[in-house]
Amino acid sequence: MNFTSDWTPISAPVDKVFAKATDLEKLAEVMPEQIVNWKSEADRCSFTIKGMTSLSLRVDEKKAPHFMRLIPDGKSPVEFELLFHLKETGEDSSSAMVEIAADLNPMLAMMAKRPLQNLVDTIASKLGSWSY
Repeated sequence: MNFTSDWTPISAPVDKVFAKATDLEKLAEVMPEQIVNWKSEADRCSFTIKGMTSLSLRVDEKKAPHFMRLIPDGKSPVEFELLFHLKETGEDSSSAMVEIAADLNPMLAMMAKRPLQNLVDTIASKLGSWSY
């Protein structure tokens, strides 16, 4: 099941957006308030989703300046990917779209649909309002 944000306009060049968005220490700034206990290194991060579970992610793929894929690092209750898509829309402007691709059973999909959609929408919105 995929959860996808709309393309969010950003008033910054795509290379600057990519540099900041792929810095996992800074990525904590665009997470929704339900994400707590954020810890990060160069290519790994871990956090807790309030009332749900703790997760660890690692960078699986980066294609500068347009794409980054994060996947679970170690045990995860669900197989999923957190994908960041960036595109240039002008000399000093770009757009971002955030996506979660998750292998969810129907019961879990019903429970997780709203929180996961909120997650991608919040990240994309905050990427659009970040100072670059």
